[in-house]
This record gives sequence, structure tokens and C-alpha cells, in this order.
Amino acid sequence: MTWLFNNPSEFAKEMIAGFVSANADVVRQVSGGVIRNTESTPGTVAIVIGGGSGHYPAFAGLVGQGMAHGAAMGNLFASPSAQQICAVARAANQGAGVLLAFGNYAGDVLHFGLARERLIAEGIPCELIAVTDDITSAAVGEIEKRRGVAGDLVVFKVAAAAAEQGASLQEVLEVAQAANSRTRTLGIAFSGCTLPGAESPLFTVPEGMMGFGMGIHGEPGISEVPVPSADSLADMMVERLLEDLPSEVVVKGARVGVVLNGLGSVKYEELFVLWHCVQLRLQAKGIILADIQVGEFVTSFDMAGLSLTLTWFTEKLEALWLLPAYSPAFKRGSVIAAKPLAANHSDEQQQECIPESSSESRESAITVVAMVDALASVVIENVEELGRIDAIAGDGDHGIGMERGVRAARESAHLSLSAGAGAGTVLQQAADAWADKAGGTSGAIWGVILNTIGTGIGNHKQPDAITVARAINDAAHGVMHFGKAKLGDKTLVDVLLPFSEMLLNEVNQQTSLAEAWVKSALYAEQCADRTAELLPKMGRARPLAERSFGTPDAGAISMALIVNAVGHCFSRADVCHSEEARCR
Repeated sequence: MTWLFNNPSEFAKEMIAGFVSANADVVRQVSGGVIRNTESTPGTVAIVIGGGSGHYPAFAGLVGQGMAHGAAMGNLFASPSAQQICAVARAANQGAGVLLAFGNYAGDVLHFGLARERLIAEGIPCELIAVTDDITSAAVGEIEKRRGVAGDLVVFKVAAAAAEQGASLQEVLEVAQAANSRTRTLGIAFSGCTLPGAESPLFTVPEGMMGFGMGIHGEPGISEVPVPSADSLADMMVERLLEDLPSEVVVKGARVGVVLNGLGSVKYEELFVLWHCVQLRLQAKGIILADIQVGEFVTSFDMAGLSLTLTWFTEKLEALWLLPAYSPAFKRGSVIAAKPLAANHSDEQQQECIPESSSESRESAITVVAMVDALASVVIENVEELGRIDAIAGDGDHGIGMERGVRAARESAHLSLSAGAGAGTVLQQAADAWADKAGGTSGAIWGVILNTIGTGIGNHKQPDAITVARAINDAAHGVMHFGKAKLGDKTLVDVLLPFSEMLLNEVNQQTSLAEAWVKSALYAEQCADRTAELLPKMGRARPLAERSFGTPDAGAISMALIVNAVGHCFSRADVCHSEEARCR
């Protein structure tokens, strides 16, 4: 269990403050995470990494000279928001662009993808790479669906080394891609981790058993087997890793970098025993051990488990991996001389400017705020039910995450309205607040939805039916673009896309927006119910697909609830034009 904490909701915040204070010679806190507290070479590419807190040394511990330039830090096991990632990237940018690097999890993919779009729009060249080293999370034919685990360390390190040498953004991306394609990891777990304040572990493994192939959040692996001896475990892990080779690798004579990673509770002494056994087996295959790292690099609180990573070096990758680095959690070679950042280089919070808007748009913003109030209310009323549905095949946090998001969006919408924002800005700022506070996949998705609609309706005209319908249809396609979900994958897309298409079709036939919305919302309910007949093909529910058959998707249900609640706010008679601007 986690022993030391105050308010569990403040754990990540207090952890970051303590980490920065203890490592102030290396890192500096900025909005959204940390950056190097030392000068980097101007005109070089910046490497910005990130993910959920709870995996230290990943991600903040890998920031420093020869390693990442910055790390965006989400809440516990929740991806950082696009807003956080952008803030860190801006602070870390050295003028030659930014490479965003992260583990391949749905929420991270969405948030980092959104951040890339924003940074490019701001004139900052940006590329991204999702690490996919976990061999048991998807078959070779679907390697792009694999999770990123301890292989993060390898990809981050070689990319940063290339950036330090002055490589271009495209060259750094290619190096990172090469490292990712030649890195394989296998993990095992003996018991689950317990988050601060939680009464029970996030997942469990039967007594005397081992989860073979489990992920760092307890994602299912290949099987549960009796806990073996160190020799037997070495046999199992090496054999399985050597069955999953990069296509161009010849085992005998290959030079390999090895990372034996503890996940939280397995002691270093145990890791050394296992490494002794693994070493003998790798050398027996004719493998040359070019570098060996044994320790904790990507953890999971107090999870009892470990992972074994093999990186099949090329000459270039090996040279980059062996270059010096100096970060709080990973050091190698000679200390890199670097001046501390100037004292006036700080993360000053600039007051956000409210874009100009017309009186018509500001009037429409009152209705928009009422709609945000309505969707917040319906989500809060259904938090427990959404969590219950999600727990059947997921981790049960959909309701809680949605509640965090809608409360933040509601607060932001009212603040924006009070500041004189137009309808588009109200939605865009609510979107950022939602994504920032909710974290995870649903936070990213709703950030995309509200941002896209806000962009579509703008700040200069009173949005008409066709403008609203087109903006919502664009939002549906935006979610599909960033999240990669399609109709039939058992996600909210199975509600959002049909709803948006019916709404657009109805208003194209001159149906009033209020009437078209009500009609489409009823259809959305039917679509949400029909997801019970589907098997999930995306996200954490995918490995447990059969469990969810007969139960609708939680995200689809929350989407249907929201569009129905919002529909009640179209009639001006239903909107209270008071200071609170709440839907009656």
C-alpha cells in the first residue's frame, strides 16, 4: 500500500513540489510539469516526454542534460492534458522544434496528438512518437497497438542524445522510431499496486501466482502461472522475448542493451539474482551484452513485479545510448557541464487574453454556459452508474473522471462568460479545463469535442443551426481522427457520429435546431443502448472484451445523457438569463 500522503487528491501536486525541491540543480517546475534547470544549446531539438504520475522515475526523473528537456506530468495514472503538454513544450523549446515522446496509451495518444496540432499552429515544429515495446499487449501484426513500458527509457535516451548532437527534428524522430522498432519488453506481476488513499489494490493476482505479461496498470497479460524460481522465470522471459524479434535481427552476435526494471516492490537484490540467471541464457545464445541496466526506471507505486527489456542495437543506436547523461534518476558517463538557467527564466503565468467577440456571440455565450451547466448536472447525477458500467470491463473510473471534467468545465465557462467571452471562447476554455482536470481518454475526447465546436461557432456571429450542426459533425470526425476509433468499436463514437449525422441531415432539411436536436438525441439514446451488443476494440476494455458483452459502453451512455440534457437548453424560455446563467 501507499503509506505516506495527506489528501489523496493533492498527492501528485505535493509529490512534484518535493521532487523539484530535492533536485533543483537539475529540474525546474513550470506549468504542466518540469523542464531542465540548466541551459541547453540554442537551435537544437527539445525532447518533451510525459504521462501519468505514479511511475517514477518516469517521467520527471528522466529530465536533464543528455536526457529529456521537459516532462509533462498528469495526475496519478492519468495522461497530462494537451494544455499541460503545450506549456512544457513552450518552456523547453530551443528553437528547432519539439519531439513529444510517451507510452502508447489511449489518453496519452489523444492529449499528445492535440498538443502537437496546437504547437504547430503556434509556429513550433513538432513531431511525436508513441513507444510500443510491450510484446504481450498486441500481436506482431498489430504492433502499433502495443503499450509503452520500460522501453520508454531507451527511446527517450537515444532521441535526447541525437538532439544534443544537433540533429534536425526529422532526424531525431527517425532515431526514436528506430529505437522503438528494435526494443522489446516483457513484464510480470506478483501483486497489484494501491493508490494513495485507496482501500484495496488497483488489481490483484491470486496468492502464489504470477501474472505473465501484465501491464504496469494491471492490464491483462498472457496467463497466470505459479510463481517460478528465478531460473525458471529467466527461461520463460528470455524464450518469449526471443520469439518476438525485429525482422532484421540475427540473434547470434547481436549487440543488445538490457534493462531489467523493478516495478516498485521487488528489491534490487532480487533483481540481481534474476539478472544473473538472464545473463547466462542470453550469452548462451551468442548475444553480446553491450550495456546492462538493473534498477527502477518505470514503476507502478508498490506493484510487485518487474520487466525485462532488450534493445537490439545498431551501431548508431548503441553510440547514442552510451553518450553521457545527467538526470535525477539516470546518469551515465562524465558529468555534463551546463550552466544553470538564469534566475529570471521563470514560468510566469500570463493572464489569458479573451479574444474579441460580437454582442451577438456574447449573448449566445449565455446559452452556451447554460448548456455546460446542464451537461455537468446530468453527469454528476449519474456518476455512480457510469462507474458501475465502466467497471464491468474497464477500471471503473469513467464516472469519476467525467465528474472532474464537467466541474472544471462549468467553472471555466462561468469565468469566461464573466470576462466577456464570446460563445466560441467559452467552449474552448471549458474544453481546456475539462481535459486538464479530467485527464485520461475521456478528458482528451471531450477536449476535442468542445474545442472543435467552439472553433466552429466562433465569436463573431450568433451561431445558426447549420453552423452548430457542422461544428458537431466536425467534432465527431475530430474524435475519430485523434482517437482512431470507428463505428462498431464500442466507444462514444457509436453515439456521437450517428447523432451528428442525423442532426446535420435534419437542419439541412430546414428543421429547426431545437427540433432537430431533440430528434437526434432520441436516436443517440438508441445508439448508446445498442453498444451492449458490441465487443470493445479500443482502450483498456479490449483485452476483456467478452465481459462487456450485454452491457453498453460507459462513454456512449454518458454521451447520450449529455446530448439529451443539452437539448433542453435550446429554447430561450428554458434559459435563465441571470448572473448564474443556469438551465432551468
